[in-house]
Amino acid sequence: MPVRSTRGALVAAALAAAVTATALTAPAVAAPTGPDAPTGRHEATRKAAEEIVRAGAPGVLVQARDRYGVRNVDAGVADRTTGRERRAHDRYRIASITKTFVATVVLQLEAEGRLDLDDSVEKWLPGVVRGNGHDGRRVTLRQLLNHTSGIYDVTSDPAFQAKVFGPDFLRHRYDTWTPGQLVGIAMGHAPEFAPGAGWQYSNTNYVLAGMVVEKAAGRPYAEEVERRIIRPLRLRATSLPGTDPRMPRPAGRAYSTLGGDPADPATGVHDVTELNPSVAGAAGEMVSDGADLQRFVRALITGRLLPPAQMKELTKAVPVEPGDGRNAYGLGVVRQQLSCGKEVWGHTGGIHGSGSVVVSTPSGDHTLAANVNGDWVDGLDKVVEAEFCG
Repeated sequence: MPVRSTRGALVAAALAAAVTATALTAPAVAAPTGPDAPTGRHEATRKAAEEIVRAGAPGVLVQARDRYGVRNVDAGVADRTTGRERRAHDRYRIASITKTFVATVVLQLEAEGRLDLDDSVEKWLPGVVRGNGHDGRRVTLRQLLNHTSGIYDVTSDPAFQAKVFGPDFLRHRYDTWTPGQLVGIAMGHAPEFAPGAGWQYSNTNYVLAGMVVEKAAGRPYAEEVERRIIRPLRLRATSLPGTDPRMPRPAGRAYSTLGGDPADPATGVHDVTELNPSVAGAAGEMVSDGADLQRFVRALITGRLLPPAQMKELTKAVPVEPGDGRNAYGLGVVRQQLSCGKEVWGHTGGIHGSGSVVVSTPSGDHTLAANVNGDWVDGLDKVVEAEFCG
């Protein structure tokens, strides 16, 4: 789906074209169910998934749901060593889709009168957003959630990139990062622009949003996400691992070139499945699967999680590029107009070895979630286009 860095922005290296993955298997498509299910209607989705694997990704997993039922598409492998195929119930790191959960909690707190979107960050986090031109007195909570704050993105810091995304990752993958550390790195740089004067994706915004949730609710943001969203919706495959580097089962493996050129034969592909997700925190630590993600986005978009006033705020989207009417960012959600004119809402996420997307039509009657388990090949936007326009 999105645009520029709305893919997740937790992967510093560009997702480039391809190396050949080993032990590829033929893609499988589950037949649509229901009396009116059209034959071959999702052939385009299958082909788009296959193309990502041909471009070099180890494996792709897609699940879609509409009035005809649920369809699962898998291509490539979940494990390059064993050749195990990807499976519909596999869990994966959803990275920046975490932001949609966090924004939902903030809006629920507003509905309860516990905070206001026009509150300053300073009100909740005194002295935290200061330095090099940053001033939390001028930044609102709304500007954190829609990325108009101008606050520097911690993942753009060169030293942080070298330690977290490059070859040094292998030495630092189990390091624990606190929200204060992440924000502190960002405060070492000047803002991108004055608050409200532009749009720029920044993971720091959501690290701060998680800190605000804890102040306003009196509990860590992860507990609030579990209490307010995961448990009520019975999202049994969804979790916030905190500092636990392990993946809950069932899950495949995740792979990365750690910034190396995938076209260079000397570039290695590394298993990056285990990592301490505190490096992302409230900006991208969560784990889920395709069924849970669709249940969540469907509940959110159809108003089950928020009152009408907060739904209006959620979907009040700002353009991510001047004059771009096709792509806009609301409060933790992206609105995208596809090539066929259809509109979808959702989010994407990218972290070491994992790229994900979840989208829904405005009515919630057609949803999709997908994941690729290699971070040097993109193409999930084409899967979305194929599903909704193919």
